[in-house]
Amino acid sequence: MTGWAVRGISMGLVNVVVRLLLGAAVSMWPLSGSALRWVAYALVLLVIIVWAGIDGIRDRRKHPDPEDGEDLTMVWLKAAVVGGLRGGLLSWIVDFFVDFSLGQNGLVFELTSGAAFTILTIFIGASVAVFVGRQIVNREAKKKLATSDAERAHDRQLVNAGQENRSGQAEATRTEPTRTETQWAPEHGDADTEVFSAVDADGKPRLDKRGRHGSADGS
Repeated sequence: MTGWAVRGISMGLVNVVVRLLLGAAVSMWPLSGSALRWVAYALVLLVIIVWAGIDGIRDRRKHPDPEDGEDLTMVWLKAAVVGGLRGGLLSWIVDFFVDFSLGQNGLVFELTSGAAFTILTIFIGASVAVFVGRQIVNREAKKKLATSDAERAHDRQLVNAGQENRSGQAEATRTEPTRTETQWAPEHGDADTEVFSAVDADGKPRLDKRGRHGSADGS
């Protein structure tokens, strides 16, 4: 069974069940009939909105591109027609077997005016719910995209900061002066040096031509 058939048959059954509950409630509290009818209508509308909203959410998550999504408008239009006609026919049949009235409407009314009202209720409610469901998914996707962009931007800032730090260190290294000459303390310039006498290979002091001890530098 296709999706629209399942939805149409289910909504027809929901319509009949709610009308049965409404008829029983009105027979017990006849003075509250108007308020009970609004409650019954709200219950049917709630089922439509929840079901169609879930369809919209699932479809958009499955098909992020709107052009690839399923045509849920036609799905719910067909479901509305089936649900309206089936609900009217079943309500007319069930009215013969219950002790309370489901509206005292004839078969022609149930398949025309009554079915038209049900069809509009299902179709309009489902269309709005599908749109809202898709918008919820779109909003979630935009939030995730914004978060991802922020994280990537933060990562790029960290990488750029690291590159700038390395470039600054390299520039400081290139501009730092190098000292190749040995620097001595000022007090070393006036230090005295002692001259030792020259000696021969056997360790005896060397004598110059005048018979004096010679220094190592020949003086």
